[in-house]
Amino acid sequence: MSTPRQPRSPSVRPRLAVFKFASCDGCQLSLLDCEDELLAVAGAVDIAYFLEATSRIEPGPYDVALVEGSITTPHDADRIQEVRRQSKYLITIGACATAGGIQSLKNWADHEEFLQCVYARPEFISTLATSTAIADYVPVDFELRGCPINRHQLVETIGALVHRRRPRTPRHSVCLDCKRRGTVCVEVAQGIPCLGPITHTGCGAICPSYDRGCYGCFGPAAQPNCNALTDHYAVTGSSHEQLVPLLRNFNAAAPEFQAAGDRLASASSTEGQT
Repeated sequence: MSTPRQPRSPSVRPRLAVFKFASCDGCQLSLLDCEDELLAVAGAVDIAYFLEATSRIEPGPYDVALVEGSITTPHDADRIQEVRRQSKYLITIGACATAGGIQSLKNWADHEEFLQCVYARPEFISTLATSTAIADYVPVDFELRGCPINRHQLVETIGALVHRRRPRTPRHSVCLDCKRRGTVCVEVAQGIPCLGPITHTGCGAICPSYDRGCYGCFGPAAQPNCNALTDHYAVTGSSHEQLVPLLRNFNAAAPEFQAAGDRLASASSTEGQT
């Protein structure tokens, strides 16, 4: 019979682990770029596992696990199960972990063909046919969107968990950020297709402020009406071939973007056959 776990002493700092799966490391670097905020985080938690920052490795269990990257190999699929077992709270960070990342574009292609093009000996490569979010394999307690994530949202999330409260991160769309900043709408003024109305806030509406349409790097906002927006763009002159790549980007495998992109691609294919 196992011994019951004793209650944690208030003086014991929560144990934090940071894990990487298929990704570019950009979201982990966002944590390292926090500078002064990182010192506060380091003082509030015990960083037990973070290979990007230290070679010191401590075994689990962990109070909080930050997971960057998507599941792209059989080994990834097994490893995330162990991470989940060892973690009280599991937080996915970035587009790869929350929506499959840019590598999920292979979900619409022949991954065997990709292997032949990239690797001299593809027979030694073990990979899945898809790149998918962490939540497709294990329960996730909280998601932080973005490519890369907003570092202030990350610090807020860690601090919230340390103090045992729910993180306070905004859920509105990029479109609202443009209005608050007084940025002229690029779609209205210039006819540029923009995903701002259906994209989660977090970037500060950078692209529209430089006369570029938002391309959804923070993934779908809460309850986005993707079909209505893309139908509007199609009516006002944007082709399906132009709109599909907008949705199939950093968050291509996010369910809302995936469904809207597949719908447009199917319509484009049907039009090509008539």
